Amino acid sequence: MSPLVLLVTDRQRFEKACRREFRKVGLNLRTIKADELSGYLVENSVVFFDAASEMFDEDELLSCVGFAKALRAVVSVALPDDAAMTDIQELLDDLCPGLVARGQYEMGRIANKLARHYEHRLSNRFEYVTVSPRPKELLVILGDGTAVLVPRPLDQADDETDVLSISLSEESSTATLALASGKKITLDVRSIADSRSQKAFAAYANGIEKYEAQYGAILAARLKSLRQAAGLTQAELARRTGIHRPNIARVEAGRHTPSLETLTRLAAAIGVTPTSLFLDE
Repeated sequence: MSPLVLLVTDRQRFEKACRREFRKVGLNLRTIKADELSGYLVENSVVFFDAASEMFDEDELLSCVGFAKALRAVVSVALPDDAAMTDIQELLDDLCPGLVARGQYEMGRIANKLARHYEHRLSNRFEYVTVSPRPKELLVILGDGTAVLVPRPLDQADDETDVLSISLSEESSTATLALASGKKITLDVRSIADSRSQKAFAAYANGIEKYEAQYGAILAARLKSLRQAAGLTQAELARRTGIHRPNIARVEAGRHTPSLETLTRLAAAIGVTPTSLFLDE
C-alpha cells in the first residue's frame, strides 16, 4: 500500500505545493476538509493540517490536532506565513515535536520527516519469514527490505524442533510458527525491531541530547547577550517580533530550541544576522 498522508486544507495552491513536495519523497496525499476528518482518520494515520485554511481558527485547529493525537496519529501542522496563531504555537510544538512549520518554505522538511516516519513503520512489519539455511535460526525480511537472522530458541516455549509452517497475521506484525512437537510459538516484529535498534538508538539519542543541550546553551547565552547589547528588554523584543515574551524567556533559559523562522525574526529585531546568534562575527 502506498504511503498516504491526509491533507486537511481548503486552499488549492497550498495543496498543489504539497503534492509537488510530497511526491518527491514517495508520499501520496488525500485532501479532505476539517469536517471530514472523523470519517477518514483511523489509528496511526498521518495527517498534515494547513492552519492558514479559512476553516481553522485557533480553537478549531487545536480540536482537530488533539482528536488526531488521541487516535495516535502522526500529526504535522503548517502555520500561516505571518505571526498568526502564535498563541498556540508552543502547545502545537509540544503536541507535534519537529513537525510544525511556519509557512510553505518548510514544506520539503515536513515531507522528508513524514517519509522517514513511514520508513520506520515499514521496519515494524514482516514481509517474509522462513527457516535460515543455517541451523537454529530464522531468516526474517522486514517491510523496509532489511534482512535479519533471528537465533532460536525464540523464547522459553521454543523447544527447537523443526518448523513445519509459518503464518503471518493479517497486519504482518506477528509470525506464528508450528513446530514438529505440536507447539505453536509467536514471533512479534517489535521484538526484532527493538533488538536491532536498541543500542543504536540509545547512542543516537544520547548524541542528539548532548548536541541539543550544547546548541541550546550557546543560543541562550548569545541571544541574551545580543539583546542586552542592543538595549532591548524581553518585552520590547516580543513587541518587535510578535513572539510572546514567555517564549523568548524559554529560549534565553535554554529550555526551547526555536525554528529557523523564529531565529530569523529575533535576529532581525535585534539588528544582527541569524548566524550571530551562534557565532561571533
